[in-house]
Formats: sequence, C-alpha cells, structure tokens
Amino acid sequence: MDRKTHHISVCVCTYKRKKHLAKLMNGLKDQDTDGLITYSIVVADNDSTGSAKQTVEDLRKHSSIPISYCNEPEQNIALARNKAVANAKGDFIAFIDDDELPSRNWLINLYKACEEFQVDGVLGPVLPYYEVDPPKWVVRGKIYERPSHKTGEVLHWKNTRTGNVMFRRDVFDNGKNLFGREFGSGGEDRDFFRRMIVKGFRFVWCAEAPVYEAVTAVRCTMSFMLRRALLRGQLPHFTSVDYAKSLVAVFLYTASLPFLLVVGHHLFMKYLIKDFDHIGRLLDLCGINVIMDKYVLK
Repeated sequence: MDRKTHHISVCVCTYKRKKHLAKLMNGLKDQDTDGLITYSIVVADNDSTGSAKQTVEDLRKHSSIPISYCNEPEQNIALARNKAVANAKGDFIAFIDDDELPSRNWLINLYKACEEFQVDGVLGPVLPYYEVDPPKWVVRGKIYERPSHKTGEVLHWKNTRTGNVMFRRDVFDNGKNLFGREFGSGGEDRDFFRRMIVKGFRFVWCAEAPVYEAVTAVRCTMSFMLRRALLRGQLPHFTSVDYAKSLVAVFLYTASLPFLLVVGHHLFMKYLIKDFDHIGRLLDLCGINVIMDKYVLK
C-alpha cells in the first residue's frame, strides 16, 4: 500500500523585512522531502502598505514551490499568525520567522519527529548567525542563545515559541484555537501553547531541525536590547504574583549591577537586560508605556 504524502504549509509572518524575507524564501526552495511530504509557503504581510507583496510576486516567478500572499493590515503579530493559518491548506502547518534561515532537512525532520512521537506539534532550535562580528559581551553573555532539549522531550509551555515549529492541522481545526489578539506585540506564541497544553495537546522537541536567526549589527547594540526588553515587559496577562516577583527582581538586579560590572561586562549586560524586562513590567503596571511601537526593529 502506498503511504500517503502529507502536505505542509510553511507560514511566514513578515513586517518590513524584504531583504531577510527574500533570503528566507530562497532557503525554503530546496527543502529535503524524502518523498514523504510536499510543501507550499504562505506569507502573511503585517504591513498595511503591503510592502512584502512585490517581493513575494518576484520570488513566485522563479519558484517551483507554490507561494501564496495575504495581508493583515492591523499591526498585530497574533492576527498575522491567524491570517496565515486561515490561508494554509496543508495537513501540517509550520511557522518560521522572516529573519531566519532553515537547514536543508528542517521541514522533513520536524515532520518525522511529529510522526515518530505521535504528538500534536514539534519545535526545534533557533540558533544565532551573526551578520557582523558581534561584541565579545554578546557572545560571552550568550545573549542570543536559547535553552535546548533532547529530541522527543515533551515541552512545558514556558519553553515554547513559534520561530521554529510544526503543528498538525487539527490543532487549529477549532475556531477557538487561535492566537490571542491581545498579544499584538508578542507573547502570543507562549499564550497559545499554554492554552493548547491545558486542552491536552502535546508538543515535543526535535534537536535535528535547527533554523538560524539573523543577528544584525543593530541587534548587537545595547539600545536595541533594552528597548526590546521594555517591550516584553508590556505583554499582557501578568498576575499580581508576577508583578511582586518583578519588584523584588528590580531591587536585586539593580543592586548587583555595580558588582557585575567589575566581575565582567558580559554579566553586567546580561543582567541589565533582565532588569529592564522587569522594569518594563512595573512601568506597564503603572500605565506607563515607554515603547509605543508594536515591534522593535532598531
């Protein structure tokens, strides 16, 4: 009996990153399939001016992989993800960020892990690739390194994100299983996984399916990192316990900074960023939003 060939919709949400989007799309053209899968690409443009449309049209002319374009005019990453899902036709739905590049066996390894472990979704590593030589404190402080896990390990929602993930279609075959629009600036992925895990869905790790995140010169600057930390602090759904922890954290981190500066600049910067995460949370509690943009691009 012939085995069914499953189709995967690879969803890319983008916002004013035409150069990186073009690199990603070229990287997606030559994914290994092992004869087990076919795939197409869905680009959800979150810029109301449709800045990515021409880029997608140009790439489509030279691609053997079907590419579709849709636009979510409201600047909101959760709505952009929902728009991508609504336009996806596959048995499986994968997400990759517009500033990432996949390994050649990225898609097939996510698929194989999903089938092997019979789970509802699989996540893989997001590793940094530096477009310029980064400052030593960025590397020594492991600023762009994320926790890793063993292949097949069932994940807690706190260890999830949508920068590298594949879902079975039926995760979304319920009108209530959508990304929350209140998380328009981020955090929509962890909120989504939290709710899905409560419903009984299971997600595991696949160490053999990495993608590589572009770390530009701007992203290696202190101002970028601190602005992004303040924005993270403005995410919704924090509890009174979270705010209490942040109050304690700000006191402890701020008090330790002079000592850390003597010990090592990389430690100083690492904990200064953590400090700003909590400062952003407390400022938001007071109704003070110092970062007005939905996304921090520079």
